[in-house]
Amino acid sequence: MQALFEIGATRSLSYTYSMLQLSGALLNRPVLSLRTGTRIATTQQAIINPNNLKVEGFYCQDSKERKKQLVLLYQDIRDLIPQGMVVNDHDSLVEPSELVRLQDILALNFTLTGKQVVTISGSKLGKVADYATETTTMFVQKIYVTQSLLKNLTGGNLGVDRTQIVEITNRKIIIQDLAGTIPARAGAMA
Repeated sequence: MQALFEIGATRSLSYTYSMLQLSGALLNRPVLSLRTGTRIATTQQAIINPNNLKVEGFYCQDSKERKKQLVLLYQDIRDLIPQGMVVNDHDSLVEPSELVRLQDILALNFTLTGKQVVTISGSKLGKVADYATETTTMFVQKIYVTQSLLKNLTGGNLGVDRTQIVEITNRKIIIQDLAGTIPARAGAMA
């Protein structure tokens, strides 16, 4: 338990820097109690608000009652350490029905991965394979698109910044048209 407090004490220094984490670093992670120093739950799925791409919290599997699904709100996370997410205690986990303000978001059951990504002009780019979240604000900053096999051979995977996103629907994410590349032999203008 002492090690948990020592690691948490360094958070004030690292907290001032924003850090991007891929979804895999936030999902299927232990939720640790600062009070008891034990695992109280495991994160399972992010609760993402599609209106602003903010991770509002996580669905968690309770360690006490394995079949019970609880919600951990992002503001209740005290620290992110290599061992998992640190919260005050088990009371930080709540029943989904108790979250009155988030009921509309919970009802959407929005998931980012697997959504088709298209441009405004209608070009299909692929599907969202992963996303990166800024851990200080919990906003999704980038989505990573896996392109079709033909496009993948020529262009690789595509990273899309949140500023390029125009619209998010239930089935797809619409982004700005990609800028054309400048030919390598184009000369500079004086």
